Amino acid sequence: MEKYVLPQLAYNYSALEPHISGRIMELHHDKHHGTYVANANMTLERLAEARAKEDFASILALERALAFNVSGHVLHSTFWQNLSPKAGGEPSGELAEQIRRDFGSFASFKRQMTAAASTVMGSGWGALVWEPLAQRLMTVQIYDHQSNITQGGVPLMVLDAWEHAFYLQYENRKTDFFEATWNLWNWQDIARRFAEAKGLTLKLVGAAA
Repeated sequence: MEKYVLPQLAYNYSALEPHISGRIMELHHDKHHGTYVANANMTLERLAEARAKEDFASILALERALAFNVSGHVLHSTFWQNLSPKAGGEPSGELAEQIRRDFGSFASFKRQMTAAASTVMGSGWGALVWEPLAQRLMTVQIYDHQSNITQGGVPLMVLDAWEHAFYLQYENRKTDFFEATWNLWNWQDIARRFAEAKGLTLKLVGAAA
């Protein structure tokens, strides 16, 4: 059975300081993200056992648990790659043009993205996604790890709004954390994801008409 694997960071824990402390990065990556990976693998094993027994009641619960943990794994893996030391600024090229088309300006997009993360009720994420039917960028809220995202929408840029992402350093000032991340966005990574997502078609003729 293929296992999920915790990816290594492409930079040191302290590389994102002063915006995100090394201690937060260590705990967030090794403990929180690591737990989602471990739980996903454990759930896979239990799911295989339940399927072999045709224990359908257990299968439904385990599939929900798998969705939660795998989605947490995917979003955290994306988040680490979305960030980079000595990054930030604004995107260029086709991504910048699409942001201007869909949000009016980069400044407007920045406000919407920060608001999406800041106003999540409970735990969740703010995200920039590509919506393939309308061929446009959208900001969305993802509750926990796996809800309230348009089916077929591809996350390009994700902002962790769970308390474990910021509380050790920023305490209850979560908007300060969200503002700090704008110094760290790896626009090359986000632009690459955008270029790949644009090739997605759901082949639903007339669905965006």
